[in-house]
Order: sequence, then C-alpha cells, then structure tokens
Amino acid sequence: MDYTRLGTTGLTVSRICLGMMSYGDPAKMEWTLPEDRAEPIIRRAVDAGVTFFDTADVYSDGASEVVTGNVLRRLFARREEYVLATKVYFPMGRGRNDRGLSRKHILSAIDASLTRLGTDHVDLYQIHRWDDETPIEETMEALHEVVRSGKARYIGASSMWAWQFAKAQHVAESHGWTRFVSMQNHLNLLYREEEREMLPLCADQGVGVLPWSPLARGVLARAGSATSGTARSGTDARIGALYDPENDQAILDRVAQVARDRDLPAAQIALAWLLRQPGVTAPIVGATKDRHVDDAVAATAVHLTDKELTFLTEPYRPREVRI
Repeated sequence: MDYTRLGTTGLTVSRICLGMMSYGDPAKMEWTLPEDRAEPIIRRAVDAGVTFFDTADVYSDGASEVVTGNVLRRLFARREEYVLATKVYFPMGRGRNDRGLSRKHILSAIDASLTRLGTDHVDLYQIHRWDDETPIEETMEALHEVVRSGKARYIGASSMWAWQFAKAQHVAESHGWTRFVSMQNHLNLLYREEEREMLPLCADQGVGVLPWSPLARGVLARAGSATSGTARSGTDARIGALYDPENDQAILDRVAQVARDRDLPAAQIALAWLLRQPGVTAPIVGATKDRHVDDAVAATAVHLTDKELTFLTEPYRPREVRI
C-alpha cells in the first residue's frame, strides 16, 4: 500500500480509502452487509495496509457508523492508527432541523455520529452537500467550533459547484475559521466534468481530492465481463441516474481492452487511471467481496503508460453535470 498526505495537511492516509456505505443494515439498504459479514472484508483491507475509512451518518440511517466503529475498534490496537471520516447533511429524522448544515444540526449531528462510532473524535468531518437554506457563514463557524472542541481534526466538503467551494473557503479564511482540506467529488472514467473547474481549484488551493464512485458504482469493474449485474446494480436507482452504459460503451470497451492486454481485472485499470489524475489523494472504494479489496490495493501498483492513459480517455464526451 502506498501512502500520501491529504492535500497540504500533515495527515497521512492510504492511497485507497475504504468506503463504508456497503456495511450497515440490510433491512434499510438490501445490498449492504451486516457487521458479521462486513468484518472479514474490512480486516482484509486493514491487513493490506488500508488506514483510511469513510462513512456518513445517513448510510443505513446510522447503522454504517455503528458497524464502522465496532469493527475498527477490534482491528486496531490504538485509535491513532487509522483515519476516520464521516459526513453530515442529509435527513436523519423527521424533524425540520434533523437535516442540513445549520449550526443546530451540525452540533447535534457530530455528537450523534461520535456516539454511533464509539469514539471521541473523527479525523475528517465532511459536509455531504451544499445547503442552500443556511448561510455559509453559519455553517463554517459551526464546523470551526467542531474542530476547536476537538470533535474533529479536519473538515472536508463533498460535491458542489466550484464557486460554492471557493466561497466557503473565502468565508472561513476571512473570519479566521477552519478551512476545508478535502473535496469528495464524483470522478471516474465515465464522469469527468470535475476536470473543468473543481479539480483545478483544488490543485491551486492544495485541497486533497477523494473521488466517490471511482468505479461508477461497479459499471467500470464489469467492463468486458459477461456478468450482467449485481445485487446493488439491481436495486441502486442512482446507477441509472448517473450513468448510461449504452452511451458509455466506447469507454468500457477500451477499459476492457487494456485489461485484456495487461491480463488484469477491469477494476484495476479504472482505478489505476484515477490514481494517476493530478490532485487525487485516495479514491473511496466500496467492497462487498474479497476481490474488491484485492483489486483496489493492487491498482496502486499498476502504472499505466501515457499511451494507455490517452487511449482510455479519448472516447469521453462532455455530459450533464451531476453533483
């Protein structure tokens, strides 16, 4: 496993971040794994050197955080040995203040997350989206208080417009508040619209990039495969909303061709491409099988040539921005 700094911070993270959305309560999301089935997969990632784990309060209505906290406490001797990230924004109850990025919700949400995770702090506390209904000044001041209280070491953001991210950073800097150190955004071979504005902004500001859906929710991993789908692909409506396999077929065919030429799984090729992109710190990879972990870890050692990189990206055409 390779390791790197998160942006310009002093925080060291593994080049692969294990996404914990796949673990939680199957009754809430049927393709998720319960704790007893999740632990062997998480252990495999830990044994391979993964030290970075990302979850969110909304995943399985908090069950993902419970599983994450329980398993990581068993697998690591000390809290300082791993980097733990979670997120806030989406509804966590029926109340009008059980959502968003108001001061009220952020301060209650961090306490609830820490309780479920069974720890006194997270290393990275991220806003899961932009909140149009809350002044950004209120949000940034509340996040600053979370850091100052010791409940989070750093803060990060997730998918939004580049102007919104720049505004948030400016507000924090002008008030002497904590700035975002990371951007968790949508980036993979099938979706590259972040290359227009967000990635250059992050590079300029020294912000680490943590791509979500690096394998396009498994679509890229199945490039060239006769497998038609998975339990998740049959129930995850977001796949159809984000990707169009028919229109993306030219890219999938090239991923499959490079994979055949290299005698490697398509997942390793797609992840190797992403790991070569400027500013990318650690793709957030979900895993429900041992091979998912193995492919992600192996991808860190796959060095694509410039010719292969060009070959993979040539068919891409601009598409609707989806954040």
